[in-house]
Amino acid sequence: MKFRRLKVDRTTRQSETRDSLPLRPAPTDDHALARDLAVRAGELLVALRSKAGSSAGERWTLRDDGDMGSHHFLVDELRVARPEDRVLSEEGAEDLRRIGAGRVWIVDPLDGTREFGEIDRTDWAVHVALVIDDHLAVGAVSLPAQGLVFSTLEPPVLPPRDTSGPPRMVVSRSRPHPATILAAETLGADLVPMGSAGAKAMAVVRGDVDAYAHAGGQYEWDSAAPAAVAIAAGLHVSGVDGTELEWNKADPWQPHLLICREELAAPVVAAVQAAIRRQPGGGRA
Repeated sequence: MKFRRLKVDRTTRQSETRDSLPLRPAPTDDHALARDLAVRAGELLVALRSKAGSSAGERWTLRDDGDMGSHHFLVDELRVARPEDRVLSEEGAEDLRRIGAGRVWIVDPLDGTREFGEIDRTDWAVHVALVIDDHLAVGAVSLPAQGLVFSTLEPPVLPPRDTSGPPRMVVSRSRPHPATILAAETLGADLVPMGSAGAKAMAVVRGDVDAYAHAGGQYEWDSAAPAAVAIAAGLHVSGVDGTELEWNKADPWQPHLLICREELAAPVVAAVQAAIRRQPGGGRA
């Protein structure tokens, strides 16, 4: 898909949005544990990747080994460190005992499996989050190939926004949602294609882009840790319709996600909702 500078339509009404819910208080050692696990799982993945061959078959094997190796590492470490807690992992079997549990770790052992299998790409991540009483409390996102980690232990400092040019919206490099592209057109925003959800969310945290609007649906493990880090950094976090996100649901499907600068929340919500209504079938994301 070709990305281009898009025209501004300033007639869109701004929808009302709610401020992001604050993180639920959690012990300092929970924040430290999340960060440590995200870093160490990332180191495991980097080491695994360094031994990979270049054939298509070897890349597929690398992806599978990365997913499961990181999953088993995280689950085993959490079983030792927090034996009473429950775990929801992308790669794990469903355990409905987590429903109603006071403490649930939500992890994505390898966010951006496709990018991980492309040796020259760095936009993949490890997510570790803790939900307390169904509210986000702790989060850590590591970008192992970039040697970076962002966590609620030491919340990132959001840099000043560069207002010298148009706003920048990060989108999927392989499957950008039509509503996001139409919303960018309304906002006059530049589109920045990128890989994993964690990499896209941390691009907002780092100030590389101004907004990440995902209207195509994902799972709680894709968004929990990035959302926690973004909230800790002072960003707006909600659905693309401005509603509060829910966590540790029986069905972990998360229909949409918005992470952006607070001052952009209302216009982005309005633009995305208008774009969705223009799609065949209309309705909400």
